[in-house]
Amino acid sequence: MKKWTLLLGLAIVVSLMAACGNSNDKKDEKDITIGATTGPYSDMVTKAIKPGLEEKGYKVTVKEFNDYIQPNNALAQGDLDANLFQHKIYMENFAKENKIELSELISVPTAPMGIYSDKFDSIDSIKEGSEITIPNDPTNAARAFQILADAKLITLKADSNPLTVSEKDIETNAKNLKFKAIEAAQLPRTVDSVDLAAVPGNFALAADMDLLDALQLENMPDEYRNRVVVNTDDKDSQVSKDIKAVVESDEFEKVIDEEFKGFGKPDWME
Repeated sequence: MKKWTLLLGLAIVVSLMAACGNSNDKKDEKDITIGATTGPYSDMVTKAIKPGLEEKGYKVTVKEFNDYIQPNNALAQGDLDANLFQHKIYMENFAKENKIELSELISVPTAPMGIYSDKFDSIDSIKEGSEITIPNDPTNAARAFQILADAKLITLKADSNPLTVSEKDIETNAKNLKFKAIEAAQLPRTVDSVDLAAVPGNFALAADMDLLDALQLENMPDEYRNRVVVNTDDKDSQVSKDIKAVVESDEFEKVIDEEFKGFGKPDWME
C-alpha cells in the first residue's frame, strides 16, 4: 500500500510540473491574443501589428475593451499576451496599486490632445477672456496647460514640472483665459458650446473629430505615448520579441502614415 501511495504521489507531482511547464511556455506559442481599447488602438493592432505577426506564423486574436481597467486585469490573469491602450505613467500607477508586474515593450504613435474651437480659426484669433474646457484629472490637465504654453497663450513658472503642471503654475495668462474642468470623455461635446476645448486624442477620434482640425496639437512627451505592454515575466519571450520587431518595421510605419494621420510618433521613430 505504501508503495502504491508513493507512486501515486510521484505521478501527481510530475503532472503538476508538466502543467507548470505548459503555462510557462504559453507565451512562445503561435496562437496569441492582444487586447486594446475600442477605436484607434484596436484598429492599430488590427491594421498595423496583426498582419506582421501573421507573416511570422502567428494566429492573432484582437480583443476589444471599453474601459481602462479590464485590459490590464486580463493581461495579469493570462487571458492576453499583450495589450495596447495606456501610457507609461498610467501603467506604472496601475501596476503599483494592483500589485502586478507590467512592462512596456515599445511605445507607438499616439493621438495627441488638441485645442479645438468652433468659434476661432487660429490661435491668434482667440479673444480676451475666452473660456476653455480642460480635463478634470491632474494628468490630462497638465497636458492641456502644456499645449497652451506651447501656443504662447500662457507661460508657466520656470520650476514647474511638465508632467504635473496645474493652474497654480501659470505665471502669465495674456488673454485672461477662463478654465473649466470637466470629465475628459465629455470634452468633445463642449466644442460647440464654449470658446475652446482641450480634447484628448482618443476622445476626439471617438467623437469623429479630425485631429488635423485642432488649432494646436500637443507636442507629446514620450511618457504620454501609448505602448505595447506585457507581463514582466514575458518581456523576453519570443512573442514579445516578435511584437517589438513588427512595430519597428517599415511596414508598420507605412500603415501609420496612411491610416493614422495626425498621430504623434515616439522619439525612436523620429
